[in-house]
Amino acid sequence: MSSAAERLDDTVIQCVTFTLGEETYGIDVMRVQEVLRMSDIAPVPSAPPFVVGIINLRGNVVTVIDARGRLGLPAKAPDDATRIVILETARHVVGLLVDGVTEVVEFPRSEIEATPNVGEEGGPYIEGVFARDDDLLILLDLNRFLVEDEIG
Repeated sequence: MSSAAERLDDTVIQCVTFTLGEETYGIDVMRVQEVLRMSDIAPVPSAPPFVVGIINLRGNVVTVIDARGRLGLPAKAPDDATRIVILETARHVVGLLVDGVTEVVEFPRSEIEATPNVGEEGGPYIEGVFARDDDLLILLDLNRFLVEDEIG
């Protein structure tokens, strides 16, 4: 491996981590605008099943996506830990409904394991896996997870 490639593999990645059930997921911290407590979400008729609805964020309408629904996980009623992670995409600001937000973690890019073969539902959205302590951190590929045509 060339020294330039080695330096690329040693770049440090920062991810905001969140939970869905017993699993921990991570998304690039640079895409996260803010994290909100659960609030009233207005439903949108004829929206895809994973779109919960819309919220008013300081005068801007933001589409909220259910991360569980997008990944094919069973629904769960919101509770005190439920959060809406506000993400910036190329053309939109989108909210991601998650069970809870845990922390920001840093790790070298070289420690990301290849995308596992996990089948149809969540597989296309997984960028890789990072093993830490006794846990696995599943890294989401937001470019595939937040398909603009489906959300906008």
